[in-house]
Amino acid sequence: MTPERFKKFCLAAAVLAAFAVPLVVHSPTYLHMLIMLFLYAYMTTTWNLVGGFAGVLPLGHSVFVGIGAYVSTMLWLQWGISPWIGMFAGGILAAFVGVLIGLPTLKMRGAYFALSTMAFVEGMRVIVENLDKVGPFVLNGPRGLNIPPIEHDSFAAFQFIDKQPYYYIVLVMLLLAVFITWRVARSKMGYLLMAGGEEPDAAQALGANVTRLKVMAMALSSFLTALAGTFIAQLTLFIYPKSVLTLDLSFELAFIALIGGRGSIAGPILGALLLRPVTEVSRMYLSDSLPGLHLIILGVVLILVMLFQPRGLQEPLGRLFDRFVRRFGGGDKAAAEVDA
Repeated sequence: MTPERFKKFCLAAAVLAAFAVPLVVHSPTYLHMLIMLFLYAYMTTTWNLVGGFAGVLPLGHSVFVGIGAYVSTMLWLQWGISPWIGMFAGGILAAFVGVLIGLPTLKMRGAYFALSTMAFVEGMRVIVENLDKVGPFVLNGPRGLNIPPIEHDSFAAFQFIDKQPYYYIVLVMLLLAVFITWRVARSKMGYLLMAGGEEPDAAQALGANVTRLKVMAMALSSFLTALAGTFIAQLTLFIYPKSVLTLDLSFELAFIALIGGRGSIAGPILGALLLRPVTEVSRMYLSDSLPGLHLIILGVVLILVMLFQPRGLQEPLGRLFDRFVRRFGGGDKAAAEVDA
């Protein structure tokens, strides 16, 4: 078996193992932790489309989570439209908002884009907190929206008694996000986007419309991120402004991507798999006495990673994986045959 085939074999085995987990793990608590882990891996992967490949630092992605959560929930509560349809309606609205934010701000350099995205999410949170209704839609201000639970499984209503359906839904969402990222990274758009992120002047001199590419990436990232908002709403059956329109969530997504290795496909996933359990434990046991401790932990880890592994944890872990492939995938033998 060639090293490349062995890598594909390992990837397929990991995916199959992920699908088999609910067959052996029946605890709702552990399944919920895995769901949240995959959910953050998904959101960080969608953040990476613009924060990694476009070379900018968005710090307001929770606004798209909030749009997705509120749009699908309001459509369900007001008109009984299935959350699956509301999910895509929220995604389209989020993509539109992403373009509106991106058109003026993605031309900026330095910290201006990051600051403008932070200001936008805070402004949106304050607006939602101070509104009880928008037209026919009830927002309930800071009290948020409750989704009445259904006492049976309903795919159309996106509600399930057990955790297994949610696990498989978020796993499929994560795999689709990774596939889209992989396709973008290997497309002409991806190459020009990365070139424009690293050397915008050089890319423009070669004829690339860097701003348009970044706006397209922003729209795609916003659309996919909003889908996570609907998932969160249907999983928790309760949303309020500080749960889905918060800078904490935006910062956490950026921290995880930077620590894992932004601009790579595996980096955001590795960051979520390694860091999410730490933040989950700190929230479970220390959130009452030390709220926000998980962000301090992520900040300390980020400083250490930037000092010793500025390209993120994916680089040393990638080297370990390559060594594993050479050891068990026939890479050493192939290299020896070439040398002979």
